[in-house]
Amino acid sequence: MKFDEVVQGRRSIRGYQKKPVPKALILEILELAMRAPTSLNTQPWNFYVVTGEVLDRIRQGNVERNLAGVPDSREFRMGPGYVGAHRERQIGVAKQLFAAMGIERDNKEKRQDWVLRGFRQFDAPVSIVVTYDRAIHGGDIAPFDCGGVVNCLVNAAWSRGLGCVINSQGIMQSPVVREHARIPDDQVIQTCVAMGWPDDTFPANAVVSQRKSVAEAAVFVGFED
Repeated sequence: MKFDEVVQGRRSIRGYQKKPVPKALILEILELAMRAPTSLNTQPWNFYVVTGEVLDRIRQGNVERNLAGVPDSREFRMGPGYVGAHRERQIGVAKQLFAAMGIERDNKEKRQDWVLRGFRQFDAPVSIVVTYDRAIHGGDIAPFDCGGVVNCLVNAAWSRGLGCVINSQGIMQSPVVREHARIPDDQVIQTCVAMGWPDDTFPANAVVSQRKSVAEAAVFVGFED
């Protein structure tokens, strides 16, 4: 696919076929993603690619701990809750997803099941846990660079027929992820990406999130009209 087709066509995929993803294909995608620009060529990122029984243990641990009320232990700063336009966009995409899935506002059982899907990394066959070197922890540059490589990763996957969703719910219980994915203490867990072959029958996969316009986002200075 052409670059424009990848960017315009990519969607967040939350339902997957029960079909393994070849390791060689993941290696190809990572190699392409790692061409992402990075500050001073530091390339702080590392990837822990998990599947099979290991991923199942992470799913189980996430769900059990969250249902038991174990506090969130994500390793990045969450900041205050969204308000204003940011909150409106958050609610907007949730409404789109719930409408597609037939989840009524007052159906607590379905709503909880949707949340648990996130903890299970949407039952994807592969999860890529993105980390960066703790030696450069404390500033915003390494997380920014990780965001850049993740953007390249999901687009590279889409160009090869794979779907992804960037999903920090999958790392809410970082001790579980760190233990089973064998992530050493010299790494900071930034996020994870669920990956697999999209299930075209899963309604939420057809959802295209709404975007604000360039006119709302961009200010042009010094240009002649």
